[in-house]
Amino acid sequence: MNRINTLLILCLFLFSCGGNPMEKADMPTNAQYSMAPEESSIEAEYNGHDTDPSNTNYPEQKKIIKDGRMGIRVDDLEGTKRRIDSLLIKYKGYYAKESFHNSSYESAFNLRIRVPGNNYEWFIADIESGKGNLLYKEIDARDVTEQFLDIETRLANKRAYLSRYQELVKQAKTIKEILEIEEQVRKLEEEIESAEGKLRYLNSQVTFSTLDLTISKENDYKYTPGRREHFMERLKEAVSGGWYAFVDFFLMLINIWPFWIIIVALVMALKHFRKKKKQRS
Repeated sequence: MNRINTLLILCLFLFSCGGNPMEKADMPTNAQYSMAPEESSIEAEYNGHDTDPSNTNYPEQKKIIKDGRMGIRVDDLEGTKRRIDSLLIKYKGYYAKESFHNSSYESAFNLRIRVPGNNYEWFIADIESGKGNLLYKEIDARDVTEQFLDIETRLANKRAYLSRYQELVKQAKTIKEILEIEEQVRKLEEEIESAEGKLRYLNSQVTFSTLDLTISKENDYKYTPGRREHFMERLKEAVSGGWYAFVDFFLMLINIWPFWIIIVALVMALKHFRKKKKQRS
């Protein structure tokens, strides 16, 4: 009896530790129920849900367009310009526009600079750390993330509609149906091209920030008298100008010949009237 009780206790102990061997054998494994990654993604897309709740429609980082303008007064204009050139190489930027003007009062470089957005603040800080007096500084940052997402969403929808219309063209049975569908396809293609252009522009503005930089140097004012032509040259110009004026006047008199006929007729009529008046008196 003690032997039977010992065997029963031993069996209960084994079942409690290992579970039911038959039940374990009949239960499907995780591998049998797991779905291939491609099937999971397709099913999630079909149902309109993402398997990863961390994935959203928003980009990983915001789309920021940065614009700015700065003015610096320096003593060494050429040296400062060379320093800006080296900073552009350092921060992988470039000149979008460059102009130079020189007057009696100042010499200045007007520079439109494009710098990668992630280097923009460092580039400006390096400029400010140089020699010179900061005359003005304006920096503007615009968040275009929502606009970017809106264009992307509309673009995706238009591409989906375009695909559907292209399928409808194959199913059209009459020329009228084909022409109507092709007109819709043409409009969609134009709208898609326009949206893609806007996206490219936004990406360009986000990727490269803009800085309008003016570096100037004050010049010592010097009076410079206006240049006067040689006497003989001025005399030739005067004679030539007088001749042209005479020719223009003569041609004007010829141009109004009908008025001369009227004036002559009026003078003759006035003389005839005065003559008769004298005869009467």
